Amino acid sequence: MFSAFHLSRYRLSALSLIATALTLVACNAPPTSPSVSSLPVAPEIASGYRADLQTRHASKHMAAAANPLAAEAGREMLREGGSAIDAAIAMQAVLTLVEPQSSGIGGGALIVLWDGKAVRTYDGRETAPAGATEKLFLQADGKPMPFTQAQIGGRSVGTPGVLRALELAHRKHGRLPWAKLFEPAIKLAEQGFAISPRLHQLIAADAFIQRSPDMAAYFLNTDGSPKAIGTPLKNPALAAVFKRIAKEGPDALYKGPIAKEIVAKVQGHANPGSLALNDLQGYKAKERAPLCTDYKRWQVCGMPPPSSGGIAVAQILGTLQALESRDPHFALAPLKPVKTRKPAGIEPAPEAVHLIAEAERLAYADRAQYVADTDFVPVPVKGLVDPTYLASRAALIGDRSMGMAKPGTPPGIQVAYAPDRSPLRISTSQVVAVDDEGGAVSMTTTVEAAFGSHLMVQGFVLNNQMTDFSFIPEENGQKVANRVEPGKRPRSSMAPTLIFDRRSGEFLATVGSPGGSQIIEYVAKSTIGLLDWNLDPQAAISLPNFGSRNGPTELEQGQFSAELIQALKDKGHNVNEIDMTSGTQAIVRVKDAQGKAALAGGADPRREGEALGD
Repeated sequence: MFSAFHLSRYRLSALSLIATALTLVACNAPPTSPSVSSLPVAPEIASGYRADLQTRHASKHMAAAANPLAAEAGREMLREGGSAIDAAIAMQAVLTLVEPQSSGIGGGALIVLWDGKAVRTYDGRETAPAGATEKLFLQADGKPMPFTQAQIGGRSVGTPGVLRALELAHRKHGRLPWAKLFEPAIKLAEQGFAISPRLHQLIAADAFIQRSPDMAAYFLNTDGSPKAIGTPLKNPALAAVFKRIAKEGPDALYKGPIAKEIVAKVQGHANPGSLALNDLQGYKAKERAPLCTDYKRWQVCGMPPPSSGGIAVAQILGTLQALESRDPHFALAPLKPVKTRKPAGIEPAPEAVHLIAEAERLAYADRAQYVADTDFVPVPVKGLVDPTYLASRAALIGDRSMGMAKPGTPPGIQVAYAPDRSPLRISTSQVVAVDDEGGAVSMTTTVEAAFGSHLMVQGFVLNNQMTDFSFIPEENGQKVANRVEPGKRPRSSMAPTLIFDRRSGEFLATVGSPGGSQIIEYVAKSTIGLLDWNLDPQAAISLPNFGSRNGPTELEQGQFSAELIQALKDKGHNVNEIDMTSGTQAIVRVKDAQGKAALAGGADPRREGEALGD
């Protein structure tokens, strides 16, 4: 049995690992005349660090989400005998209401699901409208647009996919009636919910809300100031949409008056897009083969392309395993986190940060070169995760940082592409659930940047997912794999992940995180924390974030000691301390004191999430 997850290893609570909480960052009202450059580089800004979180335990079922109201909706479905996907659908509906900056029915989702027999993945990624061209984000002079010029308005809106993916998964794995899953969200939308500190902060920090009449009326006071924390917020328009979806299914969104209003908003904006009724009516979610790879005594299963997350996490873990096989000096397993006086209370050893960051550099280099929608681009998926290839990549890692990694040459390359040099974005939300019968789900869901395109239709926000494509379609005569093409799904970093015992096939954990291009760093860190460092789920999530997206070595601001930072610099790392606002949720299968199977769950202290179970 999987000793790393035995409950006896979890006696150390998260409180004993966390010293003090970060003060909630003060927010100012948005300026009256925002400049294009006024938005932060990371749309999902930090909102404090909660030091009071401990691993939650349950014997039957558990759900975790980025907002306690969503987690409660998931647990309610599980209590009714619902499956893990039933819980995920209820959580998604509530998140559309209470966390509109991050996800919702106007966006997309990627789902990795364990039904007790097999791992299945469902692709609800948005698609480019039929009218989109590869020059969508180029200015008249041929240069790429500034991000906000591309983001705000109809130009950035892709065909939403989340409801179709949930419909497909529910048809195969749901146990409760579809309509019942929307009851918690309908009730909250009608009766109102209190504006949370994080939602208030993101409203206050967003200078473009006041330019959207629908959003301004909903989120702002009449004087243009953000509605205060605790203000009851009702959304009768969204309640009516949910009632229609509950009765009619996703067709309520993809056909009829709501679809027509979506198209009118997109095409009628000053920065118009090409989304049309045919795009909505023709959208199809896809079931894809999962990407499962071995890591030591575990099997890790993730999402295949168009997500780069599953490949990158597999590459990082495979590279670390190859390093350890090459030289025990590079073994990660013995490296334990050390206590500090920083808010998180612990940090990894400098050598661990070095090795993981180097492995991530290699993975991100390949990601930029090769990964895109496999329905349009021949991605060498098997070659990218091939152990022999990863061993050759691991040979590039030494005692000093390589700085900037170059893409490798994996087996199976069919076409030469130019690298994608687009800036790396940050966004999204995450839910996980385990049901009474042992079924599990990890779903990452998103509208892309904070508040998506800033177009609101009937109380929900439309995505800006088109900006996940490369703004530059080609370089030196070579096409970029992730360029815009009609009907194509943009590359994602979402990495919903399930973990199994490799020998027995037994399900062990479900994990995932929001965070745009940093998702890969967050999921890799938490997975290594669970598997290699024997941390309980809360401690693994609370562990300070770090890594590299093939640029500077990124450390979560305010969480690392001066000694660790200097040790990395001594190894040649260019260190950049930044906000790394993960939103990781994890549920782990453990053994209780009597040896009976149980569940342990954690939620990210950087957001407002919670793990709830019975």
